Amino acid sequence: MPLLRLFLKPGIDKQNTEYGAEGGWVDGDFVRFRYGLPEKIGGWESFNSPQVYFIGAVSEVFTWNALDGTPYMVLGTNRKVYVFYGGDWADITPIRATDAVTFDTTNGSTTVTVNDASHGAVVGDFVTFNTVTGDPGGIPNASLTGEFEIQQVLSGSQYTIVSPTAASSTASTAGTANAVYQINVGSDVSFFDYGWNTGAWNTFTWNTPRPPTVLGLALGSRVWQFDNYGEDLIMQLVNGQIFQWSPSSGLGTRATAIAGAPTRSAFAIISTPDRHLVCFGTESVLGDPTSQDPMFVRYSSQEDIGQFVATATNTAGGQRLTDGNEIVSALRSRGQILIWTDTSLHGQQYIGPPYTFGFQQLGANCGIIGPHACADVNGVAYWMSKDAFFVFDGTVKKLPSSVQDYVYDNINLGQGFAVNVAINTQFNEVTWFYPTTDSSYVNRSVTYNYLENVWSIGTLARTAWRDVGSFPSPLATKYDPEAAEASLTPIVGLTPGRSILYNQEVGVNDDGTPIPAYIYSGYFDIGDGDQVLFMKRFIPDFKNQVGNLTVRLLLRLYPQTSATPSSLDPYIITPTTDKVDTRARGRQIQLRIESDEINTNWRFGTMRVDIQPDGIR
Repeated sequence: MPLLRLFLKPGIDKQNTEYGAEGGWVDGDFVRFRYGLPEKIGGWESFNSPQVYFIGAVSEVFTWNALDGTPYMVLGTNRKVYVFYGGDWADITPIRATDAVTFDTTNGSTTVTVNDASHGAVVGDFVTFNTVTGDPGGIPNASLTGEFEIQQVLSGSQYTIVSPTAASSTASTAGTANAVYQINVGSDVSFFDYGWNTGAWNTFTWNTPRPPTVLGLALGSRVWQFDNYGEDLIMQLVNGQIFQWSPSSGLGTRATAIAGAPTRSAFAIISTPDRHLVCFGTESVLGDPTSQDPMFVRYSSQEDIGQFVATATNTAGGQRLTDGNEIVSALRSRGQILIWTDTSLHGQQYIGPPYTFGFQQLGANCGIIGPHACADVNGVAYWMSKDAFFVFDGTVKKLPSSVQDYVYDNINLGQGFAVNVAINTQFNEVTWFYPTTDSSYVNRSVTYNYLENVWSIGTLARTAWRDVGSFPSPLATKYDPEAAEASLTPIVGLTPGRSILYNQEVGVNDDGTPIPAYIYSGYFDIGDGDQVLFMKRFIPDFKNQVGNLTVRLLLRLYPQTSATPSSLDPYIITPTTDKVDTRARGRQIQLRIESDEINTNWRFGTMRVDIQPDGIR
């Protein structure tokens, strides 16, 4: 018989059965579709050499350029904030307080109790001691000088640290030091419930008042939102304060709170071209965090991001939105700011004095799952809600997806704050990284090629992503909650949880190790499957193949047979393989293409097969 060309339509189809998806692809990992054909995705390499480990889970990577064109990068984690410039990293985590402290020690123990009448710390906070005197409990002053992680909070006036040197005597309120406290750390996961069992165990002690951020129906993981105001970096701690850092101040300086700005907001960005600092889900009474209104929008005066008090001579003001329970995210797009609540989409557009901004509702029942789940591509916004994907191109529309059930039947909605979106303009892709129901951390991805209108899925896990811009490659971070490598700067008593930064779309490997890429077709047959088929041979066709690939043929007689599909011995396809002889027999046959070797690369072209009707033996 003449050779038959297999035509397989692009995209992963998870809405149909493997038999119903005949003529398409039903599963894959580390594979993208380009020009209608599947290919192995690009690799990644560590951004830093030697490797740098960042403390905590990164929630955003942001890049920008100073006025002289110099590129900068900032990473915000649930515990720290780091800035990169000129090959160097610096910790710019804001400082919230300084105070004088004393120490309690126990003979032979490395646990040191720190006395501070109003420390305001939580477990996991970072404190730096300097000007230490007195050698408390025989511990040298040098051993208590530096940065420490707080191990336990005993009360509102005491907490413990670990000393690198054990005490040689028991002492009470011994020695003195100046304590510099960084802003409170946050969790790398979200918690739900009131009171008992809310948050991580042992974060506070019995009868210790909880901060307002802990009490409530939902406690989201700590997330950062960054923007630039000229060359200055604007840092919004989601549901927290707004800070500012300037490159002109140098890497040795810390970010500081913006004086006059709200002290508690859900989100904040700079409007353009009018240059207002806009805060969403913010305080109805400026400076009072207890007055946070989750639906209130407040904006500064034009060109003055510290002036939020409205007067007759400035453009500061505010507006409360109505449809929704809370504002979750915002994004600049199509000459306006798009504002997402948990249930709706609104537009905020600069109209000038006396009203400054006009607001209108653009859609209902189209809320967003988390602060970083939306992206703008050439004036078109894409986002992920709690039950569907959406697009706004002037009109809100659901985005049809061939993998929707696959994603939403196995997504951890309780960790919506962990969902983050990636734009990869080089390949016309929008990717959402999300956690599955059996995970509290990101472990899956779903990708939409907006130019070709196809979907793909995978296990690439990234907590934040930044497209090509100030730096030549996309940048992305991976988090391991169990990793305990040494951090950028020495910290005594540091607990696990590290992130790594990668250059994406570099090479074809996973930072020097193989990428296990594969793709599976739907089952195909002769006619309507009335006859058993016999495949005598197939002719592979791959473009840019480097290294060996494995092709498998899975065979079965009925779509719902309980038996595992039979599989012929895998066929190794080299770059010079011209044909493969087989003795494949079944009513349906599935094609599987796999690669798991270092430096392997490939792009599928087509496949011609020699098939003829056959009988069942």
